[in-house]
Amino acid sequence: MAIGILRAVMGLLFMGHGLQKLAGWFGGHGLEGTGQFFESLGLRPGKRHATAAGVAETAGGAMLTLGFLTPLSAAMLIGSMATAVKVVHLEKGPWVAEGGWEYNAVLVAALVVIAEAGPGSASLDRRLGTELSGPFWGLVALAAGAGGAAANLAQVEQAPETVATPPADVR
Repeated sequence: MAIGILRAVMGLLFMGHGLQKLAGWFGGHGLEGTGQFFESLGLRPGKRHATAAGVAETAGGAMLTLGFLTPLSAAMLIGSMATAVKVVHLEKGPWVAEGGWEYNAVLVAALVVIAEAGPGSASLDRRLGTELSGPFWGLVALAAGAGGAAANLAQVEQAPETVATPPADVR
C-alpha cells in the first residue's frame, strides 16, 4: 500500500506540473509562456521542448499514478528531471534554497525506488500481468531517463548568431 500512496502522490503532482506547461492549468503559463521561458533557458525551439516536457510529465504522471508500465513512466519522469537539473539547477549547487538540484535528486531517487520495488498490488501492471520490478528495472529506468534527457538536449537548436555591424567611420 505504501508504494501505491507514493505513486499516487508523485504521479498526480507530476500530472499537474505537466498540465501547467500544456494547458496553463494550476497557475501555469501554457505552451506559449512555457515555450518562451524554455527559449530563455536556451532550449530551442522552446515550444517543442515545452510540449515534450509537458507530455512526459502529464503522461508519465498518469501512468505512474495507475501503476501502468511503471519502469517506462519512471524513465519519462526521470528524463524530465534530469533535463531540468542540467539546464536550470546544476550550476547552482545542491541546495534548493539557492535554486539547486536537491529536490530533483530526491524525485529521481524515489522514481528509481518505485521502478525497482514495482508498482505494488493496486496497479494496472499487477492486474494485467505486466509488472516488471527488481534492481535491473530500477537501473533501466534511471539509464533510460538520463539517456532520454541527453538525447533531448542534443536536439537543442543553437540560437542564430548575430552579426555585429561595425560602426560607421566618422571623419
